[in-house]
Amino acid sequence: MDLKELLVKAINASIEGGGAIMDVYAFDFEVEHKDDKSPLTLADKKCNAVIENHLIRTGIPFLSEEGAKISFEERKNWEYSWIVDPLDGTKEFVKRNGEFTVNIALIRHGIPILGVIYVPVKEELYFALDGLGSYKINHSSIVNNLEDLILDSNKLPFQNNRDHYVIVGSRSHMSKETETFFKEKKDIHANVDIITVGSSLKLCMVAEGRADAYPRCAPTMEWDTAAGHAIAKMAGFSVLEYKTNKELVYNKKNLLNPWFLVA
Repeated sequence: MDLKELLVKAINASIEGGGAIMDVYAFDFEVEHKDDKSPLTLADKKCNAVIENHLIRTGIPFLSEEGAKISFEERKNWEYSWIVDPLDGTKEFVKRNGEFTVNIALIRHGIPILGVIYVPVKEELYFALDGLGSYKINHSSIVNNLEDLILDSNKLPFQNNRDHYVIVGSRSHMSKETETFFKEKKDIHANVDIITVGSSLKLCMVAEGRADAYPRCAPTMEWDTAAGHAIAKMAGFSVLEYKTNKELVYNKKNLLNPWFLVA
């Protein structure tokens, strides 16, 4: 299995899917609501179709937010699987604040080994591969040569000389436990900044070195975190269960994540 070739396929799927999102974003759109009351738009559906069309050709099973109805009896035998969120941050999409992403991850035996996050509004691309590292670039065109893309990209994390501790939190899903974490860090560090951001951009901020921690004491699903997990991990950071300090795993029977800390 050529992982670099799979990374290129995932990058191109994310960019083309992001274009489909922006086609919807440019005009008025209707918002549906799923059984759990979360929003769903035409952009979610269009992007999912684009990505699935790209990745189904790899022969690797495909699990996404818009099609997560495959039984665990079937999934438990997968060695590799794609985990995809075609539009992470639909609430931010509806608010039109630009803080939404396309997330694609490749999982092997429950652990992310490849991750791609594309930010359609800014045309920013994050990508990571086990053994290769994590990178960021402003890029919106189809990729033909991975080596050239890497040469033009910035390796994560960035160098910074901050003298303050930065915590990034959810814009739409704050909790009392997260606020307690903020307070604990303020008791330890003289200068603490708290930033709220939507979607998987929170994991990207830690991977970049722009934030020191992202505590998540509220529900998330596997497709919300898998790509960002890979990008943070390949940049040298950890994504650990809040209570056990074990690495988050994927393709579980229950696709709901436990609470976790990226740091």
